[in-house]
Amino acid sequence: MYYAYLLRCADGTLYGGYTVDLEHRLKQHNSGKGSKYVRARRPASLVYAEGFATKEEAMRREYALKHLTREEKLALVAAYRGEARG
Repeated sequence: MYYAYLLRCADGTLYGGYTVDLEHRLKQHNSGKGSKYVRARRPASLVYAEGFATKEEAMRREYALKHLTREEKLALVAAYRGEARG
C-alpha cells in the first residue's frame, strides 16, 4: 500500500508527501533525514493520510494535495479528523 499524506510542522505549515510506510517516514522527517523543508520546521505530526494501491496513484494525489490552497488543505484535515469547521 502507498500513502499520500500531510504533515503539520511546528510553525503551523502543512507539508505533503507520499510513502509506503507512514510511521517510518514520520520518524525520518522528525529525525532530520526527511525533506529539507520539514527539517527546518520540526517537529512535525501526521494530520492526513490516504491509501492507494499503486505508487503512481499516491504520487498523483501528492501532486494534487500540494496544489490545494491552505484553506482547502485545512478543510481536508478537519474532515479527515471528523472535526467541524467554523
